[in-house]
Amino acid sequence: MAAPFKGITVLEYAGFVAGPYCGRLLADLGAEVVKIEAPGAGDPARGYGPFPGNIPNREKSGLFLHLSLNKRSITVDPSTPSGKELFVKLAAKADVLIEDCSPGRMSDMGLGFAQLQELNQSLIYVSVTPYGQTGPHSVWKAQHINTFHASGEGYTLPGGATYAKFPERPPVAAGAHLGEYDAGLMAASGTVAALYARQIWGIGQHVDISKQEATFGLNRLMFTQSESEGHVVDRTRSYVYGGIFPCNDGYVMLYPREDRQWRALVGIMGNPELAEDERFSARASRIENAGEVNAAISRWTQTLGKDEIYSLVAPSGCPVGLYADSQDLHKSPQLQARKFFREVDHPLAGQLSYPVRPYQFSGLPEEATIAAPLLGQHNNEIFCGQLGLPPAELAELRRAGVV
Repeated sequence: MAAPFKGITVLEYAGFVAGPYCGRLLADLGAEVVKIEAPGAGDPARGYGPFPGNIPNREKSGLFLHLSLNKRSITVDPSTPSGKELFVKLAAKADVLIEDCSPGRMSDMGLGFAQLQELNQSLIYVSVTPYGQTGPHSVWKAQHINTFHASGEGYTLPGGATYAKFPERPPVAAGAHLGEYDAGLMAASGTVAALYARQIWGIGQHVDISKQEATFGLNRLMFTQSESEGHVVDRTRSYVYGGIFPCNDGYVMLYPREDRQWRALVGIMGNPELAEDERFSARASRIENAGEVNAAISRWTQTLGKDEIYSLVAPSGCPVGLYADSQDLHKSPQLQARKFFREVDHPLAGQLSYPVRPYQFSGLPEEATIAAPLLGQHNNEIFCGQLGLPPAELAELRRAGVV
């Protein structure tokens, strides 16, 4: 059995995180993803760490290496006449084009959806921009911090224990480009839907992704509370009891909301009598005596490690979570058993461990993961091998800075 998207060709003319993450997700499904980068400079993500040995190198960026697994790289400047001609030839044969230019920029170059659809009616054209293709903010430039806060989620951060410790701290954006990844995921979902629709209707369409709207999905429940109940959720949000607790090697989350969960937890703690104590026996009384509930839990958690607490509590059905760092995850027996991390050799960065797709197909054999490409690594293969460009002409275009 072949990978679900084997035979699907994707052009990725996008940089940093959101667009490339969309491309990465499609590549994980078996699509042939050709990354189109700027000659000389490449994807801006190449300039972001971490770097092996903490030595910056545009071919060794941890961010780029992660986002570009299973892709090929070519370099071309479509703002030039010769570059545009090459871009159009590629788009005429592609199934999907992912782009993240400011609205109108692709059309100005003669590469907009309507213009390319005249050449390829089957093309799925995916635009990933801060605020979408329409509306009064569509032409605004924005970084992750802008779109994340514009989505409303930042208003609730930092919350809980962090807010209790630093109540004067202003709102913050989630780390590690969370909103960008969420937009990339939504872009991939929209692409899959458009490919499915193409099987029915026979034509492609324009998929318009707004990063603001994609990130808004993180706080839909809070928006609903505001609209239906008039309750605006802010950084003061916290559990009425339970929450984050220190242990001897980090932190855990515990939330024994229901009576049965409380009984299970205090039994594990070695204090089953607390289940019958009238101060704690019902949820209402636990809320009334939240301070004492949390003090009892905290005294117990501080005597144990986070893995031990998680192993003890998780089978009971009481909600529990441990705050895992990257090393915890890499050593996780669960993730190792599912082969979630894979060693991949890169010609310059060397052998590194990467997280791969978080799902498995019963009928699909395990396939090798291909390392992220070097900048322009596949120029000859694609321009000469697939488009039929004479090698001498490619060399001339390279000297002219077109590729």
